[in-house]
Amino acid sequence: MEKGTTSGEAEARYFCKDFHWEDLRAEVEANPSYAYHFESASSSSSSPPPESDVLAWKQFHLRHASGRFFKERRYLLKEFPELLSCPPNSKLLEVGCGNGSTALPILRANKDLTVYACDCSDETLERANEIISDASTVASFQHRFRTFCCDLSTGGFPNWLACDPCRDKFLQKQSYCLSDVREGNGLHFTNPYPSEEVECCVGGVDFVTLIFTLSAVPLERMPKSVKECFLVLKPGGMVFFRDYGLYDMTMLRFEPDKRVGFREYMRSDGTRSYFFCLDAVRNLFLGAGFTELELDYCCVKSINRQKGKCMQRVWVHGKFQKPALRNE
Repeated sequence: MEKGTTSGEAEARYFCKDFHWEDLRAEVEANPSYAYHFESASSSSSSPPPESDVLAWKQFHLRHASGRFFKERRYLLKEFPELLSCPPNSKLLEVGCGNGSTALPILRANKDLTVYACDCSDETLERANEIISDASTVASFQHRFRTFCCDLSTGGFPNWLACDPCRDKFLQKQSYCLSDVREGNGLHFTNPYPSEEVECCVGGVDFVTLIFTLSAVPLERMPKSVKECFLVLKPGGMVFFRDYGLYDMTMLRFEPDKRVGFREYMRSDGTRSYFFCLDAVRNLFLGAGFTELELDYCCVKSINRQKGKCMQRVWVHGKFQKPALRNE
Protein backbone atom coordinates (compact mmCIF):
# COMPACT_ATOMS: atom_id res chain seq x y z
CA MET A 1 0.00 0.00 0.00
CA GLU A 2 1.20 3.48 -0.75
CA LYS A 3 2.24 5.64 2.16
CA GLY A 4 -0.35 8.20 3.19
CA THR A 5 -3.33 6.30 1.81
CA THR A 6 -6.06 4.40 3.59
CA SER A 7 -6.82 0.80 2.75
CA GLY A 8 -10.09 1.89 1.13
CA GLU A 9 -8.35 4.42 -1.10
CA ALA A 10 -5.70 1.91 -2.09
CA GLU A 11 -8.34 -0.71 -2.86
CA ALA A 12 -10.36 1.70 -4.98
CA ARG A 13 -7.23 2.70 -6.85
CA TYR A 14 -6.34 -0.94 -7.35
CA PHE A 15 -9.58 -1.67 -9.17
CA CYS A 16 -9.48 1.39 -11.44
CA LYS A 17 -8.70 1.12 -15.13
CA ASP A 18 -6.31 4.03 -14.99
CA PHE A 19 -5.11 3.91 -18.60
CA HIS A 20 -5.80 2.12 -21.87
CA TRP A 21 -3.63 -0.86 -22.69
CA GLU A 22 -3.53 0.12 -26.37
CA ASP A 23 -2.02 3.50 -25.45
CA LEU A 24 0.66 1.81 -23.36
CA ARG A 25 1.41 -0.60 -26.19
CA ALA A 26 1.92 2.25 -28.65
CA GLU A 27 4.17 4.07 -26.19
CA VAL A 28 6.31 1.01 -25.47
CA GLU A 29 6.67 -0.15 -29.06
CA ALA A 30 7.69 3.36 -30.17
CA ASN A 31 10.49 3.51 -27.58
CA PRO A 32 13.80 2.27 -29.07
CA SER A 33 15.14 1.34 -25.64
CA TYR A 34 12.51 -1.42 -25.42
CA ALA A 35 13.21 -2.84 -28.89
CA TYR A 36 15.00 -5.93 -27.53
CA HIS A 37 11.76 -7.16 -25.97
CA PHE A 38 10.32 -7.74 -29.45
CA GLU A 39 13.33 -9.36 -31.12
CA SER A 40 13.20 -13.04 -31.97
CA ALA A 41 14.19 -15.11 -28.98
CA SER A 42 17.14 -17.44 -29.35
CA SER A 43 16.07 -21.07 -29.76
CA SER A 44 19.56 -22.46 -29.22
CA SER A 45 19.34 -22.60 -25.44
CA SER A 46 17.66 -25.72 -24.12
CA SER A 47 14.93 -25.48 -21.53
CA PRO A 48 16.17 -26.30 -18.02
CA PRO A 49 14.83 -29.48 -16.41
CA PRO A 50 11.62 -29.13 -14.37
CA GLU A 51 13.53 -29.88 -11.18
CA SER A 52 15.46 -26.62 -11.51
CA ASP A 53 12.23 -24.61 -11.72
CA VAL A 54 10.89 -26.30 -8.59
CA LEU A 55 14.15 -25.73 -6.73
CA ALA A 56 14.22 -22.06 -7.69
CA TRP A 57 10.74 -21.47 -6.29
CA LYS A 58 11.49 -23.45 -3.14
CA GLN A 59 14.51 -21.26 -2.50
CA PHE A 60 12.45 -18.16 -3.27
CA HIS A 61 9.85 -19.03 -0.64
CA LEU A 62 12.54 -19.94 1.90
CA ARG A 63 14.14 -16.52 1.46
CA HIS A 64 10.79 -14.84 2.05
CA ALA A 65 9.48 -17.16 4.77
CA SER A 66 9.72 -14.57 7.53
CA GLY A 67 7.26 -11.71 7.75
CA ARG A 68 4.42 -11.07 5.35
CA PHE A 69 6.13 -10.94 1.99
CA PHE A 70 2.77 -11.46 0.31
CA LYS A 71 -0.26 -9.38 1.21
CA GLU A 72 -3.73 -10.85 1.51
CA ARG A 73 -5.44 -10.69 -1.86
CA ARG A 74 -8.80 -9.41 -0.67
CA TYR A 75 -9.50 -7.86 -4.05
CA LEU A 76 -10.19 -11.35 -5.43
CA LEU A 77 -13.50 -11.41 -3.57
CA LYS A 78 -14.64 -8.43 -5.63
CA GLU A 79 -13.12 -9.65 -8.86
CA PHE A 80 -14.66 -13.12 -8.46
CA PRO A 81 -17.88 -12.75 -6.42
CA GLU A 82 -18.79 -16.37 -7.15
CA LEU A 83 -16.44 -17.26 -4.30
CA LEU A 84 -18.89 -15.60 -1.91
CA SER A 85 -22.18 -16.85 -3.33
CA CYS A 86 -21.39 -20.51 -3.99
CA PRO A 87 -23.55 -23.32 -2.54
CA PRO A 88 -22.63 -25.04 0.75
CA ASN A 89 -19.87 -27.66 0.61
CA SER A 90 -18.31 -26.14 -2.50
CA LYS A 91 -14.66 -26.96 -3.20
CA LEU A 92 -11.93 -24.67 -4.42
CA LEU A 93 -8.54 -25.75 -5.72
CA GLU A 94 -5.85 -23.10 -5.38
CA VAL A 95 -2.90 -23.82 -7.65
CA GLY A 96 0.41 -22.42 -6.43
CA CYS A 97 -0.86 -21.31 -3.05
CA GLY A 98 2.41 -19.84 -1.77
CA ASN A 99 1.99 -18.72 1.83
CA GLY A 100 -1.82 -18.62 1.71
CA SER A 101 -2.33 -14.99 0.69
CA THR A 102 -5.14 -15.99 -1.67
CA ALA A 103 -6.75 -18.68 0.49
CA LEU A 104 -6.91 -16.70 3.73
CA PRO A 105 -9.37 -13.94 2.69
CA ILE A 106 -11.53 -16.53 0.90
CA LEU A 107 -11.72 -18.77 3.96
CA ARG A 108 -12.59 -15.79 6.15
CA ALA A 109 -15.35 -14.60 3.83
CA ASN A 110 -17.04 -17.92 2.99
CA LYS A 111 -17.68 -20.45 5.75
CA ASP A 112 -19.19 -22.96 3.33
CA LEU A 113 -16.11 -23.34 1.13
CA THR A 114 -13.30 -25.91 1.46
CA VAL A 115 -9.95 -24.94 -0.05
CA TYR A 116 -7.58 -27.56 -1.45
CA ALA A 117 -4.24 -25.79 -1.89
CA CYS A 118 -1.17 -27.11 -3.67
CA ASP A 119 2.35 -25.88 -4.19
CA CYS A 120 5.60 -27.43 -5.42
CA SER A 121 7.32 -26.73 -2.11
CA ASP A 122 6.68 -28.64 1.12
CA GLU A 123 8.28 -25.81 3.07
CA THR A 124 5.89 -23.31 1.51
CA LEU A 125 2.91 -25.46 2.42
CA GLU A 126 4.12 -25.65 6.02
CA ARG A 127 4.30 -21.86 6.12
CA ALA A 128 0.83 -21.56 4.61
CA ASN A 129 -0.60 -23.88 7.25
CA GLU A 130 1.06 -21.82 9.98
CA ILE A 131 -0.42 -18.58 8.65
CA ILE A 132 -3.89 -20.09 8.30
CA SER A 133 -3.61 -21.57 11.79
CA ASP A 134 -2.51 -18.26 13.31
CA ALA A 135 -5.38 -16.44 11.60
CA SER A 136 -7.99 -18.90 12.89
CA THR A 137 -9.61 -17.52 16.02
CA VAL A 138 -13.02 -18.35 17.46
CA ALA A 139 -14.43 -19.29 14.07
CA SER A 140 -11.73 -21.73 13.10
CA PHE A 141 -11.36 -22.59 9.44
CA GLN A 142 -8.28 -24.78 9.62
CA HIS A 143 -10.35 -27.85 8.85
CA ARG A 144 -11.40 -26.24 5.56
CA PHE A 145 -7.82 -25.69 4.38
CA ARG A 146 -6.18 -28.84 3.02
CA THR A 147 -2.76 -28.80 1.40
CA PHE A 148 -0.84 -31.20 -0.81
CA CYS A 149 2.48 -30.98 -2.62
CA CYS A 150 2.22 -30.99 -6.39
CA ASP A 151 4.05 -29.61 -9.42
CA LEU A 152 1.22 -29.01 -11.84
CA SER A 153 3.40 -28.48 -14.90
CA THR A 154 5.24 -31.81 -14.75
CA GLY A 155 3.12 -34.53 -13.17
CA GLY A 156 -0.34 -33.05 -12.90
CA PHE A 157 -2.84 -33.37 -10.09
CA PRO A 158 -3.41 -36.51 -8.02
CA ASN A 159 -6.20 -38.75 -9.22
CA TRP A 160 -8.33 -38.32 -6.09
CA LEU A 161 -8.86 -34.67 -6.97
CA ALA A 162 -10.28 -35.23 -10.44
CA CYS A 163 -13.94 -35.10 -11.29
CA ASP A 164 -15.40 -38.59 -11.50
CA PRO A 165 -16.60 -38.62 -15.15
CA CYS A 166 -13.26 -37.38 -16.48
CA ARG A 167 -11.18 -39.73 -14.37
CA ASP A 168 -13.29 -42.76 -15.29
CA LYS A 169 -13.08 -41.92 -18.99
CA PHE A 170 -9.32 -41.53 -18.98
CA LEU A 171 -8.74 -44.59 -16.83
CA GLN A 172 -10.76 -46.67 -19.30
CA LYS A 173 -8.87 -45.35 -22.30
CA GLN A 174 -5.50 -45.62 -20.53
CA SER A 175 -4.33 -42.93 -22.91
CA TYR A 176 -3.70 -40.28 -20.28
CA CYS A 177 -2.98 -40.23 -16.57
CA LEU A 178 -3.48 -37.24 -14.32
CA SER A 179 -0.42 -38.16 -12.29
CA ASP A 180 1.93 -40.02 -14.59
CA VAL A 181 4.86 -39.87 -12.18
CA ARG A 182 6.94 -42.35 -10.29
CA GLU A 183 5.55 -43.51 -6.98
CA GLY A 184 7.24 -42.30 -3.86
CA ASN A 185 8.60 -38.99 -5.16
CA GLY A 186 6.70 -37.06 -2.53
CA LEU A 187 4.73 -35.03 -5.06
CA HIS A 188 1.69 -36.99 -6.12
CA PHE A 189 -0.62 -39.82 -5.20
CA THR A 190 -1.71 -42.11 -8.01
CA ASN A 191 -4.34 -44.83 -7.80
CA PRO A 192 -4.72 -47.52 -10.47
CA TYR A 193 -8.13 -48.69 -9.27
CA PRO A 194 -11.60 -47.77 -10.54
CA SER A 195 -13.28 -44.71 -9.09
CA GLU A 196 -15.54 -46.66 -6.73
CA GLU A 197 -12.44 -47.88 -4.89
CA VAL A 198 -10.97 -44.42 -4.37
CA GLU A 199 -12.28 -43.71 -0.89
CA CYS A 200 -10.55 -40.32 -0.56
CA CYS A 201 -11.84 -38.90 -3.84
CA VAL A 202 -13.37 -35.44 -3.44
CA GLY A 203 -15.35 -35.86 -6.65
CA GLY A 204 -13.91 -32.89 -8.47
CA VAL A 205 -13.82 -29.22 -7.50
CA ASP A 206 -16.19 -26.34 -8.22
CA PHE A 207 -13.53 -23.65 -8.70
CA VAL A 208 -9.86 -23.37 -9.56
CA THR A 209 -7.77 -20.27 -8.90
CA LEU A 210 -4.69 -19.54 -11.00
CA ILE A 211 -3.43 -16.34 -9.40
CA PHE A 212 0.04 -15.34 -10.63
CA THR A 213 0.87 -19.01 -11.08
CA LEU A 214 0.74 -19.85 -14.79
CA SER A 215 3.34 -17.19 -15.64
CA ALA A 216 5.88 -19.16 -13.58
CA VAL A 217 5.36 -22.26 -15.75
CA PRO A 218 7.58 -22.67 -18.85
CA LEU A 219 5.62 -21.73 -21.96
CA GLU A 220 5.78 -25.20 -23.50
CA ARG A 221 4.19 -26.74 -20.39
CA MET A 222 1.31 -24.26 -20.08
CA PRO A 223 -1.20 -26.13 -22.30
CA LYS A 224 -0.86 -29.29 -20.21
CA SER A 225 -1.22 -27.28 -17.00
CA VAL A 226 -4.46 -25.65 -18.15
CA LYS A 227 -5.80 -29.02 -19.32
CA GLU A 228 -5.16 -30.44 -15.86
CA CYS A 229 -7.35 -27.71 -14.40
CA PHE A 230 -10.08 -28.63 -16.87
CA LEU A 231 -9.93 -32.29 -15.83
CA VAL A 232 -10.29 -31.73 -12.09
CA LEU A 233 -13.24 -29.35 -12.42
CA LYS A 234 -16.82 -30.49 -12.18
CA PRO A 235 -18.93 -29.78 -15.27
CA GLY A 236 -19.99 -26.15 -14.99
CA GLY A 237 -17.02 -25.36 -12.74
CA MET A 238 -14.96 -22.20 -13.23
CA VAL A 239 -11.33 -21.11 -13.33
CA PHE A 240 -10.45 -17.68 -11.96
CA PHE A 241 -7.32 -16.34 -13.60
CA ARG A 242 -5.10 -13.37 -12.85
CA ASP A 243 -1.52 -12.94 -14.02
CA TYR A 244 1.07 -10.61 -15.50
CA GLY A 245 0.04 -8.78 -18.67
CA LEU A 246 2.06 -7.77 -21.69
CA TYR A 247 3.97 -4.46 -21.21
CA ASP A 248 3.66 -4.59 -17.44
CA MET A 249 6.28 -2.46 -15.72
CA THR A 250 8.11 -5.52 -14.41
CA MET A 251 8.50 -6.88 -17.96
CA LEU A 252 10.07 -3.66 -19.20
CA ARG A 253 12.57 -3.73 -16.34
CA PHE A 254 14.12 -7.02 -17.46
CA GLU A 255 17.52 -6.66 -19.11
CA PRO A 256 18.17 -8.31 -22.51
CA ASP A 257 20.14 -11.19 -20.99
CA LYS A 258 17.13 -12.21 -18.88
CA ARG A 259 15.03 -13.17 -21.91
CA VAL A 260 14.70 -16.93 -22.23
CA GLY A 261 11.90 -17.04 -24.78
CA PHE A 262 9.06 -15.15 -26.41
CA ARG A 263 7.72 -12.78 -23.70
CA GLU A 264 9.41 -15.09 -21.20
CA TYR A 265 12.09 -14.02 -18.73
CA MET A 266 14.18 -15.53 -15.96
CA ARG A 267 15.12 -13.63 -12.83
CA SER A 268 18.55 -13.81 -11.25
CA ASP A 269 17.24 -16.30 -8.67
CA GLY A 270 16.16 -18.77 -11.36
CA THR A 271 12.41 -18.10 -11.14
CA ARG A 272 10.72 -17.29 -14.42
CA SER A 273 7.92 -15.05 -15.56
CA TYR A 274 5.81 -14.91 -18.71
CA PHE A 275 3.76 -11.87 -19.73
CA PHE A 276 0.37 -12.63 -21.30
CA CYS A 277 -1.61 -10.93 -24.01
CA LEU A 278 -5.34 -11.66 -24.15
CA ASP A 279 -5.05 -13.92 -27.18
CA ALA A 280 -2.43 -16.09 -25.51
CA VAL A 281 -4.69 -16.65 -22.49
CA ARG A 282 -7.74 -17.19 -24.68
CA ASN A 283 -5.98 -19.79 -26.82
CA LEU A 284 -4.73 -21.71 -23.79
CA PHE A 285 -8.11 -22.02 -22.13
CA LEU A 286 -10.27 -22.50 -25.20
CA GLY A 287 -7.77 -25.07 -26.45
CA ALA A 288 -8.27 -27.02 -23.21
CA GLY A 289 -12.06 -27.07 -23.66
CA PHE A 290 -13.14 -24.06 -21.58
CA THR A 291 -15.62 -21.40 -22.58
CA GLU A 292 -14.69 -17.76 -22.03
CA LEU A 293 -16.78 -15.74 -19.57
CA GLU A 294 -14.53 -12.74 -18.92
CA LEU A 295 -11.14 -11.68 -20.27
CA ASP A 296 -9.59 -8.23 -20.08
CA TYR A 297 -6.55 -6.22 -19.10
CA CYS A 298 -6.42 -4.60 -15.68
CA CYS A 299 -4.34 -1.43 -16.08
CA VAL A 300 -3.38 0.37 -12.88
CA LYS A 301 -1.14 3.31 -12.11
CA SER A 302 0.73 2.83 -8.86
CA ILE A 303 2.39 5.87 -7.33
CA ASN A 304 5.59 5.53 -5.34
CA ARG A 305 5.44 8.77 -3.39
CA GLN A 306 8.81 8.26 -1.76
CA LYS A 307 10.59 8.06 -5.11
CA GLY A 308 8.10 10.22 -6.97
CA LYS A 309 7.57 7.59 -9.67
CA CYS A 310 4.43 6.46 -11.47
CA MET A 311 4.41 2.77 -12.29
CA GLN A 312 2.09 1.34 -14.93
CA ARG A 313 1.00 -2.13 -13.95
CA VAL A 314 -0.76 -4.52 -16.32
CA TRP A 315 -2.48 -7.71 -15.29
CA VAL A 316 -4.78 -10.07 -17.18
CA HIS A 317 -8.11 -10.89 -15.55
CA GLY A 318 -9.96 -13.96 -16.79
CA LYS A 319 -12.87 -16.18 -15.94
CA PHE A 320 -13.44 -19.47 -17.78
CA GLN A 321 -16.00 -22.26 -17.41
CA LYS A 322 -16.03 -25.97 -18.07
CA PRO A 323 -19.12 -26.80 -20.14
CA ALA A 324 -21.94 -28.46 -18.22
CA LEU A 325 -22.94 -32.00 -19.11
CA ARG A 326 -25.81 -32.17 -21.54
CA ASN A 327 -28.85 -34.21 -20.64
CA GLU A 328 -29.24 -37.13 -22.98
